[in-house]
Amino acid sequence: MTRIVAVDGHGGAGKSTFAEKLAAALGGAPVAHTDDFASWEEPLDWWPRCIRELLDPLARGETARYEVTAWTGVPRPPALVEPAEVVILEGVTASREAFRRYLAYAIWVETPREVCLQRGIERDGEHMRDQWERGFESENGYIAREHPELHADTVVLGF
Repeated sequence: MTRIVAVDGHGGAGKSTFAEKLAAALGGAPVAHTDDFASWEEPLDWWPRCIRELLDPLARGETARYEVTAWTGVPRPPALVEPAEVVILEGVTASREAFRRYLAYAIWVETPREVCLQRGIERDGEHMRDQWERGFESENGYIAREHPELHADTVVLGF
């Protein structure tokens, strides 16, 4: 049976770095990214596809196969995630209520918003500041509705 570990937090919180280190510590656990489903146009409401194409197949012990969002406009190859002892689901809203029945463990990465924004601008460029600000508005709505930090099994500092 595959156990799903969610690594959730704001964009730029350090979730990917944490998930990579956790995967290595777990002997090379596969990591699936919510960014593979999300987009600037669809920052939060992509979750039914994640359930259908990733979480349900893994719950049945099957390989998950899904199309990956082309954030830069360049098509990317489909992702394949094999069932494993542990699969890490990393990204904004990874521990959302709709996913909780699939999760064995949830981690919230707590990082000040200004640090998250700085990291995002450093990575994507100053021209993306407005996009990042809009993304934070969506994320803040998710956090206010679902309080993922309160449902997390562990809260870690992302800076």
